[in-house]
Amino acid sequence: MTKTPALRGPLARPALALAAAALASLALAGCGGQDAKGAATVSAGSTATSTAPSAAPTTAPPGQAAYEAMLAKVAAICPPPGEKPAAPPSPVAPPKGEQSVAPDGSLPPEPALDGPETELDTREWCVSVQHEQRVLEALQKIAKPTPATVRKALNGLGYIDAHIHGLAQDGAVTRFRLDLRESGGRLCETGAAAGEQSDIDPCLASATGPFTVEKTWKRPA
Repeated sequence: MTKTPALRGPLARPALALAAAALASLALAGCGGQDAKGAATVSAGSTATSTAPSAAPTTAPPGQAAYEAMLAKVAAICPPPGEKPAAPPSPVAPPKGEQSVAPDGSLPPEPALDGPETELDTREWCVSVQHEQRVLEALQKIAKPTPATVRKALNGLGYIDAHIHGLAQDGAVTRFRLDLRESGGRLCETGAAAGEQSDIDPCLASATGPFTVEKTWKRPA
């Protein structure tokens, strides 16, 4: 078996140089491909991150801060929230001899009490009186109430449009509702602007969600 003689001398150097150059080219090609792939991955991740939708910030209605300050000022003389009023007195019994008696000799059951004091806490009951006084005074000064003039009067008192509902003309009367809920409360007011005959009464609003009147009470004249 004949052995191929190894290259020696000047002819060996060009061959080694060519082999080294070829290996270097292969190494650079491999690194370049990996870098390009990594760069593409990072770029794609950056694009995905930048295009991800962001949560829309919650914005308060215009004038909300001033409205809340007005509510606090009106309620300054009222007790803190959460207190329940004392149980209302029992209905006065009719004079003896005028009570209707059932055939078995028993007296009829007392009528169930129903009023703002059974649904609203002490603070809300107090606050409702304060709002009614200031709103009624402003409404009585409007000779010919319209939705526009009533809105202007309510805005002047600090009630912002976001808390004024159902403002509409009803013949010579303009009706509206005020959402006065705060801190989990359910207080609202229903109003009828009719000059000197204006009226406003407390009502019970939905506990959560969009404003809805669930019950209205008529204050004694």
